[in-house]
Amino acid sequence: MASEPDPELFREAFGRFATGVAVITSATATASGGMTANALCSLSLDPLLALVCFENNARTLSIVRESGRFAVNVLSAQQEEVARVFASKIPESEKLEGVGHRYEDGVPIIDGALSWVVCALRDLIAGGDHTIAIGEVVAMDLGEGDPLVWYGGQYHDVRLRVER
Repeated sequence: MASEPDPELFREAFGRFATGVAVITSATATASGGMTANALCSLSLDPLLALVCFENNARTLSIVRESGRFAVNVLSAQQEEVARVFASKIPESEKLEGVGHRYEDGVPIIDGALSWVVCALRDLIAGGDHTIAIGEVVAMDLGEGDPLVWYGGQYHDVRLRVER
């Protein structure tokens, strides 16, 4: 028998959809920060577009709005602690401290990421209690390793061997 829709059941239902884990980073001349995310996807191949969802009050969203750029850093299985740091409520200015990173196109890139994609902000769309950011890809690269996975409200280390 179907249940009445409610926010907790909705969250649990989508919690059964296994996803990768990424950290979205951004920086301005005076601020930098990031957040852990799994509500993201590739949107288009022509042009190359990526989509990321931010809570409307996300501190990282304000940095993205000001800078006009963001990076999607796809985390490896060894980066669970990085995911936890960027999911925490510590000040944005402290999140990158102690996390190896460098800058590409003015945006922080996390060392050891499985891949990273830098985007120029193209559009922001209201989506209920979230804002959907669409970015046009300006740079990207691939790393090595296995993915960090989010399923059922927990991080999981899923060892995969992908033939290239």
